[in-house]
Amino acid sequence: MTSSLESKGSAATVADSPGGTVNRGATGRCTTHAVFNQPPALEGYDLFGMDAALREGVEREGAGWSRSRLERFGRELGRSETLRWGDEANRSGPALRTHDRFGHRVDEVEYHPAWHSLMRLGVEHEVHSLAWTAPQPAGQVARAGLLYLLTQVEAGVGCPLSMTYAGVPALRREPTVAAEWEPKLFSRAYDPRSVPVAEKAGALVGMAMTEKQGGSDVRANTTRALPLDAEAVEAELVGHKWFCSAPMCDAFLTLAFLEEDEREPTCFLVPRFRPDGTKNPILIQRLKDKLGNRSNASSEIEYHGAWARRVGEPGRGIATILGMVQHTRLDCVIASAALMRQALVQAVWHARHRRAFGRLLADQPLMQNVIADLALESEAATVSMLRLARAYDRSSTLPREAAFARLATAALKYWVCKRTPAVVAEALECLGGNGYVEESILPRLYREAPLASIWEGSGNVICLDVLRVLSREPEGAPAVLAELDDAAAAEPRLRPHVEALRCLLAERPDPGQARRLTERLALVLQAALLVGSGQVEVAAAFVATRLDGDHGRALGTLPPGVALGLLADRAWPA
Repeated sequence: MTSSLESKGSAATVADSPGGTVNRGATGRCTTHAVFNQPPALEGYDLFGMDAALREGVEREGAGWSRSRLERFGRELGRSETLRWGDEANRSGPALRTHDRFGHRVDEVEYHPAWHSLMRLGVEHEVHSLAWTAPQPAGQVARAGLLYLLTQVEAGVGCPLSMTYAGVPALRREPTVAAEWEPKLFSRAYDPRSVPVAEKAGALVGMAMTEKQGGSDVRANTTRALPLDAEAVEAELVGHKWFCSAPMCDAFLTLAFLEEDEREPTCFLVPRFRPDGTKNPILIQRLKDKLGNRSNASSEIEYHGAWARRVGEPGRGIATILGMVQHTRLDCVIASAALMRQALVQAVWHARHRRAFGRLLADQPLMQNVIADLALESEAATVSMLRLARAYDRSSTLPREAAFARLATAALKYWVCKRTPAVVAEALECLGGNGYVEESILPRLYREAPLASIWEGSGNVICLDVLRVLSREPEGAPAVLAELDDAAAAEPRLRPHVEALRCLLAERPDPGQARRLTERLALVLQAALLVGSGQVEVAAAFVATRLDGDHGRALGTLPPGVALGLLADRAWPA
């Protein structure tokens, strides 16, 4: 309770006092706790309605029918309560309970109620399933928009939702398995109970592939599958997995070697409960103490004769799981674009409410340059993730789109994810010390920013994958170049960069130069996609600064002539 003096002093405080003015209470004494020149809390806003690049992109890529759905979700996510859930889920992260009080193994992960509230919100809005259940075309685009919005509030829940979405192509390699699981995976009911899936209203699927000795080199795995029948349709797995994210999922896609095949692993689906309803011996050894993504549990597990169902052909596990990996890489691009967007919004909001040296930060030329540069990077990422999603929508019927998706996903996954930490760090700096404290969302975004660059293939793995596509899938480069040629016809300044890239792609790339090639491919593609978006000044600014080289080595170094105000207003209407 405050004293009457403090209360009177606060009441007499000038809300926006000019610099240097002393605030005085009713007694004439100085007050020390007057609050002014601080931005109001950013809450109660519409994440979709305030995002021009997202709104336009959803329409352009064929998912205009989902606008009302995205509007509802954007408003729900902007509520103060929803935003608070993201903070609470990270401050009170998951806890592992290996045994009950009597000494029995339970292997359960307990989450804060805020985690379950966010998961329920995501499942109810079909972030995990809309790509497969949408009654109209462009379900992937609409679903990308949903994930992009949710990630801005909290990225951790995106992991189990993403893996459930991405697991569907792998499960469909085994139609009987898909038929059994899809009704549960497509359910809009979030059911966190640890019970057999037959008793649940809805289910989630995770993934456990890497091991401590191999990482991305899954051929170095040691987990063994002991067949329970002649065709190895069912097996018991023995081994360990170094990373199993979201270990409370209802089943996991995993890799293990069959006894008779030492060359390539086989893919299996491992449920948390056996068909007879008993708990499968999947032992959670510990949770990872991670830099970011702290609301989500990542664990080390061991299979002690865990029952599993084969998915795909024996010895073809990598090919089977590739469908899942490709879709989770798409989600890495989406999540990275979302982090950029939220960081940008926080910077703009602060700059438009904070005064320094007699003016709002947003009215000061150097801050305008920084904000515009952040906005340019964010819009390029948003346009990229939506175009990728459209390619996934069309891949089943248009071979060119499938080829485009294969190469463009790798290139954009590398570059967009690499740019995210730099963008978030610069946005944090816009808030100064206020951005460095945990009460703001920026530290959480900053810790989250590197994750997508590591998940589903770190930088070197992804760039070598680009070389692999160029050498083994010759239709990939022509599909991307066709997109670039269309854009160059509309923007002549793009033409020399497209031609230079064409020459690079035609050469036999040196693996030691894979990052340089991938970066250039991604930048030219982003420029082309911005041209295709119809935003002439945005595209011109990107070409001038990212391709022509009229840009410094840090953000906030846009040259004269760039439409700074337009970029900022597109990011957040004034």
